[in-house]
Amino acid sequence: MSASPTTTFDDKNTETSSLTNPTLVLNCGSSSIKYALISDDNATRITGLAENLGLDTARIKHTTLNGEKLEISISGGRHELALQKILELLEQYQFIAVGHRVVHGGREYSEAVRVDDHVLDEVKRLKVLAPLHNPANALGIEAVKAIYPDIPQVVVFDTAFHQTMPPVAFRYAIPKDLYEEHKIRRYGFHGTSHAYVSERASEITEASATHGWLTAHLGNGCSAAAVYDGKSLDTSMGLTPLEGLMMGTRSGDVDPSLHIHLKRQLGMSLEDIDTMLNKESGLLGISGLSNDLRTIEQAASEGHQEAKLAIEMFCYRVGKYLASLSCALPELTGIIFTGGIGENSVSTRARILDVMRHFGIKVDADKNAKLVGGNEGSFHNSDSSLELWVIPTDEEGRIAQETREALNLV
Repeated sequence: MSASPTTTFDDKNTETSSLTNPTLVLNCGSSSIKYALISDDNATRITGLAENLGLDTARIKHTTLNGEKLEISISGGRHELALQKILELLEQYQFIAVGHRVVHGGREYSEAVRVDDHVLDEVKRLKVLAPLHNPANALGIEAVKAIYPDIPQVVVFDTAFHQTMPPVAFRYAIPKDLYEEHKIRRYGFHGTSHAYVSERASEITEASATHGWLTAHLGNGCSAAAVYDGKSLDTSMGLTPLEGLMMGTRSGDVDPSLHIHLKRQLGMSLEDIDTMLNKESGLLGISGLSNDLRTIEQAASEGHQEAKLAIEMFCYRVGKYLASLSCALPELTGIIFTGGIGENSVSTRARILDVMRHFGIKVDADKNAKLVGGNEGSFHNSDSSLELWVIPTDEEGRIAQETREALNLV
């Protein structure tokens, strides 16, 4: 495929749109593929999602440049078929590079890198640390290579942003040979999101000097980070995404001896315990209703006691984690909320900040109430000790940016 500076097309006789030097971003999950074709202005985009892969309900939901929504059934289709269909949908737009979100980069990678044989082998090898995601990420790389062998590809690791953490933050208090020989340490995740929102906050704040941010990425998966001068100094997730905050279906922190206790008392296998902690816990486990906070909030408003407890636990644990992460920062400028919950749940933000009642935080309730549905802005009072921001994350945009930088296209 040859590069084209501008691709202009007539999308089913609707208004004409254009993409300039577009980058394709692929985010291959365990049962889904999120994708975006992003122009070099980082604003003009085609987006889509392949979901329910491997099931009869497998489908691709595609949104064109002009906002038209298409749905393509790929019943029973897995990653390979979905990727083939996605590339067919996008081939006319002549993308010049492909950026892949890869969950785990281990200790070797602290920035985005161009794909070569060694990088692909490392993505595959690191499936021992991310067994659900890294194999799917490798499939995405190989699918593009098979169809477009001359298009440069870049991997952007979820863990890379957190490679600036010091040993005091990333080491576990376990025998050192487990770290030195087996790389058992804290890695952190959601790196592209924490990087994007902290950088964006530093661009739009009026605070002078070097900025220190507490970033809270709250969705079905949740993590918090301490970011100072653009560098991650600590984060809540660890060796795997299970450590840290309570999430949609993940437990977050539990007593490390829970595994042996459940094995001894209930005869549960390690695999059963792992499934329980990752897929049956969190908001779902406490409420007994759903992993979706909106459903839980509705039930709580109707008097459902377990739903109320789930919300209280979620907010308490986020507030407690943010307070503890402040210890990593030389200076604290403010707190940033992002992710599906962080961007849209007004009451959750307020509850979390109530937990941090000793920090001198002053919330402007009216401003907070308006920050939903993709709105960006601050919601602190003028006399608040900390700035408070809602910044919708843009992981795809960040991946496209890092891909272009890795290929010297900027």
